[in-house]
Amino acid sequence: MAFDYLEQRRIMGCFATGVTVVTTLENEIPHGMTANAVTSLSLNPPLILISVDSKAHMNNYLRTSKIFAVNILTVEHEELSVRFAQHGPKDFSDIEYRTEITGAPIFEKALAYVDCQITSILPGGDHDIFIGEILAGGQQEGKPLIYYGGQYRRLPD
Repeated sequence: MAFDYLEQRRIMGCFATGVTVVTTLENEIPHGMTANAVTSLSLNPPLILISVDSKAHMNNYLRTSKIFAVNILTVEHEELSVRFAQHGPKDFSDIEYRTEITGAPIFEKALAYVDCQITSILPGGDHDIFIGEILAGGQQEGKPLIYYGGQYRRLPD
């Protein structure tokens, strides 16, 4: 008997995560998605992984571009998280961003970021796991946006 996916969702909702927007550049068009399935994988070599629904458009964009950036959001970015969680094309027109090594969009006001080249893609049920080697990264002052229990949260002062 398979474990109830709704129960899995309730259980995993007890695990507080940061909130990110994963971005890529495919055919000179920026794409992004909100993600909290992001994990630091290895320090040497510097690797992280992201999990992406195998049916999502972002999955195809990542496979084609072979690059991504992870933008760690601040408490001021809740609207961006909601925007990039929606289906369909994403509007980047009001977002200040730059590129570094790979060309993936890096949000100027992100709390932190890593710029990655995809080294492996692994199947993971209804998702694919993209492993990226970190080529550049940085951070700045701010408070992280947290997701817990199906809601956005903030760390206390």
